[in-house]
Amino acid sequence: MAFSEAQEELVLRSWKAMKPDSESIALKFFLRIFEIAPAAKPMFPFLRDAGEDAPLESHPKLKAHAVTVFVMACESATQLRKTGDVKVREATLRRLGATHVRAGVADAHFEVVKTALLDTIEGAVPEMWTPEMKAAWEEAYDQLAAAIKEEMKLAAAA
Repeated sequence: MAFSEAQEELVLRSWKAMKPDSESIALKFFLRIFEIAPAAKPMFPFLRDAGEDAPLESHPKLKAHAVTVFVMACESATQLRKTGDVKVREATLRRLGATHVRAGVADAHFEVVKTALLDTIEGAVPEMWTPEMKAAWEEAYDQLAAAIKEEMKLAAAA
């Protein structure tokens, strides 16, 4: 499905509102992932050495990773209509595919991330959140997830 001008506008407007606080929002995004799926923590090598009692929100590598992922997802979404497809550097997309294959990521994991992303954005811009905005972010995420899954297939076959 093509990303419409109206969807693009909704994504751009909400990203503009979130961008100044993207570090904090990104961390909330990952904390939401682990709230939905606590079993996902071991999929992140940098969290394996974190003690059970260590608070995730103060883990420096988690924060850095969360910001990278959240900003990439949002920036990719804002460019979708203009470019016609997901715009993440090809090398980054290949690396994402290989990393996700090594971590054992499955389709169900993408659904957890999608739910966490939508919940996080809704919480970050509640006054802007509408069914149309939700649909726009769903479409943007689905296209990014499809691109990563395609790279995962190629990495698994290599």
